[in-house]
Amino acid sequence: MYKTVFNKRESFKFKHFSRNGYALFACLGREVLVGTLSVATLTYAKADGVSVRTDMVGARMADSVRTVMLDEVGVTASRAPLAGGRVPRIVTVLGRDEIAAAPAQSVNDLLKYAVGVDVRQRGPIGAQTDISIRGGTSEHISILLNGINICDPQTGHNAFDLPVDIGDIERIEVIEGPAGRVFGTSSLLGAVNVVTRRADESGGSVHAGGGSFGYVDTGARFSLSTGKWRNSLSGGYTRSDGYSRSRSGHLNADYEGGRAFYQGGYADRNLDVSWHAGMSVKGWGSNTFYSTLSDEQYEHTNKYYTAVQAETTVGKFHLRSSVYWNRYLDRYEFYRGAPDRSPFNYHRTDVMGLNLGGWFDWVLGRTAFGAETRNEDIVSTTLGEPLAAPKPIGDTGCSYTVGLNRTNLSAYLEHNVKFRRLSVSAGFTAVRNTLSGMPFKIYPGIDASYALTGDLKAYVSFNMSLRTPSFTELYYSVDGHKADKHLKPEEMKAVEAGLRYAPRGIVATLSVYRNWGRNMIDWIMDINQADGRTGWQGNGGSQAESASKLVNMSARNSPQYKVWTSVNHAKVNSTGVEADVKLDLRRLVPGQRVLRSFSVAYAYIDQDQRREEGVLSLYALEYLRHKVVAKLGLNILPNLNFDASYRYQERVGSYADTEGVSRSYKPYSLVDARLSWDKPRYGVYLEVNNLLDASYVDYGNVPQPGLWIMAGAMLNFRF
Repeated sequence: MYKTVFNKRESFKFKHFSRNGYALFACLGREVLVGTLSVATLTYAKADGVSVRTDMVGARMADSVRTVMLDEVGVTASRAPLAGGRVPRIVTVLGRDEIAAAPAQSVNDLLKYAVGVDVRQRGPIGAQTDISIRGGTSEHISILLNGINICDPQTGHNAFDLPVDIGDIERIEVIEGPAGRVFGTSSLLGAVNVVTRRADESGGSVHAGGGSFGYVDTGARFSLSTGKWRNSLSGGYTRSDGYSRSRSGHLNADYEGGRAFYQGGYADRNLDVSWHAGMSVKGWGSNTFYSTLSDEQYEHTNKYYTAVQAETTVGKFHLRSSVYWNRYLDRYEFYRGAPDRSPFNYHRTDVMGLNLGGWFDWVLGRTAFGAETRNEDIVSTTLGEPLAAPKPIGDTGCSYTVGLNRTNLSAYLEHNVKFRRLSVSAGFTAVRNTLSGMPFKIYPGIDASYALTGDLKAYVSFNMSLRTPSFTELYYSVDGHKADKHLKPEEMKAVEAGLRYAPRGIVATLSVYRNWGRNMIDWIMDINQADGRTGWQGNGGSQAESASKLVNMSARNSPQYKVWTSVNHAKVNSTGVEADVKLDLRRLVPGQRVLRSFSVAYAYIDQDQRREEGVLSLYALEYLRHKVVAKLGLNILPNLNFDASYRYQERVGSYADTEGVSRSYKPYSLVDARLSWDKPRYGVYLEVNNLLDASYVDYGNVPQPGLWIMAGAMLNFRF
């Protein structure tokens, strides 16, 4: 029998339906959050049946209140809500209190503390960061905002240009492993869903901070809740001079950006509707992000997001729908402010999507169904096929001359059943992409869990997924790159098994997985083939030295010297292990108030792939073999909190430095810390990133900042 879900803070309106002895409950409450067709269902349900990593670091409210709320956040990686949270899949949840306590200023920084996530930073404070999961690349994950897919089909490099301030976020959910059955295309190795706060009461907040390297951050949030209606509006501005300069002495790691976000909703006993609109505008010095030929590169992006979601909340059938439109504008300057030296690249991408579906209960369980269409259109100066007529680019004097349009069509069917201690969720998605000419292809998946005891659960899963190539991978053939417009979609299948042990005060998880990737896409440099094609002979130096010379020669814009090529790797297989332990020290050591929490997590990956002699890789052959994350939370005084985080990372791979010398990535350790005085109405903080001033790189030739100190304050108020 399916259970009614109750929230401890508000009573629910519910209606009881009965058929064949089975009770069906339709629940409605302002604290219930149900995702759309393209997102896992999110409910404030008791998570006794879901393997959920809920980090308790940094509880800022009354201990019992926030602990209860975080424990009760159930995240189900399925198409329909499951009573009791019975979906058998581990989901990493970064809750609102942990976000507030973390020494981080962006979503990118927050994800560094998820052990299965690889955050490869080029620019600080979220300027540009590639985020991947379990040995993949930034193209291999779905990015969602309140359940709406906001992936940029042009490139994954700018996927986290979010319109929300970090204070707008209720929680961040990370689903690891192929998730095509739930999220459709692009979720090859997982998904990240950013859930924003709902306006459940009228009030607001303002904050301001500053620090090293000319860093400034300001923002405000206002909300209004009246009866059935809720509205919130937020905005912010961030800038920094950056931590490095070019060889000519100019700033080349500077950053400046603004963001604005509006969210509204309406709920009654029959219907729950929500909508949002947001924008992100930013520009940053890209020094040597993409090439060592220029250390004064620059990039500017404008991103706009809109969406409406609705769900019926009574009746035998629950219907859900969503419609969204996202626009992305990108300007890339190989030589900053000098289009005469190298023409600027302009891109405009429009994405429109429609989801229709729902779910219903019957004698044999709960069944979900639906379909989605997603159209992706780009006009550009470099990406796509020639346009029938050029399109002017504002007042720049330039025009879009090429473009491309494609549509992803998908349908899904999923069934969920539970029998005593066993829970099973199984289904498939059928996908077709109009550009590739592929017919509908089915990608199945099944998750199962079994409660061995009241505290110990075992789970196993098998899932398949795919990812269509980005427009950049298909058509970018400038600045030493040569794309292949005939690339095939990437495909992934994976098996995973694990345990979750959660007695009082302890949450421990262990996962083991094996991924099989086919047609994996990467940019590679085949030095042997390039030499044979051009007739150029090396002088006996290293492969990296030869590669550097070939890249320099490509600057002549001679077609025969295009050396970085997008290709489908035949196979890339991965084996991984993840383990973590979280301790609620207040429960484990009662009678003391200083020790709050401690956690430690470890991830290991080994990729089985053929490494050909003379082939260099930009992405797919580089991954984190070892990652360790440890966090400690203390309450020094009743309102004085201290949080420290430690990360160790060891990366497989190498790169050619500016002198053409091949260098392997070196392991590094980082310590971040935050000291804060927190009251319900106000707070002040002092934050230090890279406390030990370590030297490190996530990408070759892009050194990361050393010691970075920031301080700030915030004020909360109610109307």
